[in-house]
Amino acid sequence: MAMLLPSRRWKSLFRRWCKSLFSRWWKSHSGGSRRLKTLFSRWWKTIFSCWRKNLFSRARNSSRARNSSRARKTFFGRAWKPLSFPNEGFAIIPADHKIDEETNADYDASHFYPVKIGEIFRDRYQVVGKLGFGITSTVWLARDLIECRHVTVKIFGESEYMCFQQDLELNAYKRIENAPIDHPGRHALRSLLDSFDIDGPNGRNLCLVHPPLWESVLDLRYRNPVQKLPEPIIAGVLKRLFLALDFLHRECHVAHADIKENNILLEADKAVFRAFEQDELDEPSPRKELDGRTIYASRELNMPGKIGVPVLCDFGSAIPLDDTTRCEKIQPDIYRAPEVILDIPWTSSVDIWNVGCMIWDTFEGDHLFTGHDSEFKTYHSRAHLAEIIALLGPPPPTLLARSSLRTEFFSDAGNLCAGIPIPESKPLEQRLTLLEGEERECFLRFMRKMLQWEPEKRSSAKDLAEDEWILRYHSGR
Repeated sequence: MAMLLPSRRWKSLFRRWCKSLFSRWWKSHSGGSRRLKTLFSRWWKTIFSCWRKNLFSRARNSSRARNSSRARKTFFGRAWKPLSFPNEGFAIIPADHKIDEETNADYDASHFYPVKIGEIFRDRYQVVGKLGFGITSTVWLARDLIECRHVTVKIFGESEYMCFQQDLELNAYKRIENAPIDHPGRHALRSLLDSFDIDGPNGRNLCLVHPPLWESVLDLRYRNPVQKLPEPIIAGVLKRLFLALDFLHRECHVAHADIKENNILLEADKAVFRAFEQDELDEPSPRKELDGRTIYASRELNMPGKIGVPVLCDFGSAIPLDDTTRCEKIQPDIYRAPEVILDIPWTSSVDIWNVGCMIWDTFEGDHLFTGHDSEFKTYHSRAHLAEIIALLGPPPPTLLARSSLRTEFFSDAGNLCAGIPIPESKPLEQRLTLLEGEERECFLRFMRKMLQWEPEKRSSAKDLAEDEWILRYHSGR
């Protein structure tokens, strides 16, 4: 960072070049008057003086900040200096106490890259602290030393399943990148700033760089003592979600296949991420040492001064549609669409069913379906089908005719015969505990547009973004 001020020789050469340029121009305009020459000279001196003043002012400010942890952007060189994070003063977690990714059922430490707070990737991204984790990755707040901003770095683990999810996510982002930029739903999806590989102890690990976001819609709901969100907030979230899905379905030809409240994150002001960084400097994150690697506890983000717009994230389950027939088992168990359960080729309409089920969670604070089978003590498809029948009635024969699993669950007459009773019939009207009058009827009509046995009868994301119930609260984009 020593080369902050341009040298005296550099300034002299620059002035000589400018004078030469002016001289050649003037000779080619021999008819110019002395007055014009004088005006041009004054104009040039003013421009050069302003440029020089601005340049030296920036350089002086950068020189003053040279010893600070956060240098201002300078005319030359790196804008932010790497920080030195403390190596002491943190709580030590007992080795036998599982935290974060260790709590995953199939956790294998060798699959995860051993991130160190303060570590710098690609001479650019310095790790600040841990934001969270998933089955296939850990997520970190980092400082972009070149662009002077905070970013999120998602570091995937190394295994066959994790690599499969990486491929799905990267493919989805390629499609997003190649899709039209003027669709309003594009801005309702989390963008990808950068991607790269790092060498871990057991192979290469993919890293995805995103703009940082705050908590999820699920976290926001849990901040409410009754664990519900008010109608205007839900409508605002859904407006953006349906725009995002319309973009994915029609422009990218992709089904998200994993829509849930904790995959919809909210934007926040930059102060939240600066505070996170300062907290890590002042009070380092608790951690544990195990088999030569450090495992950090996640740190929560502070409440922002203003909560931003919702953004749909996590494309690790996103499936390309195109002209291929799809029959894979997708979606979270309780949000799984009937055609997926019945092994019927599915389309982007699976996302619409998924959203309908999620809305009920957000609105009522309870699951619409659980699929819990008392005999198996866990989720089972037959229990899920029984619950759907209790809500919507029996599936249409035309739908069952397309199922390769029809005889496993249904008789020739179309009755459920899977060895499990159908719960007492309880349609949406009886289950809805909130709203009254026309608002209630409007919401029920909205829900029925998504919760249909037959995929073809569900509304599209484009139409749902303009549904009358959403427009009651949120007409903008």
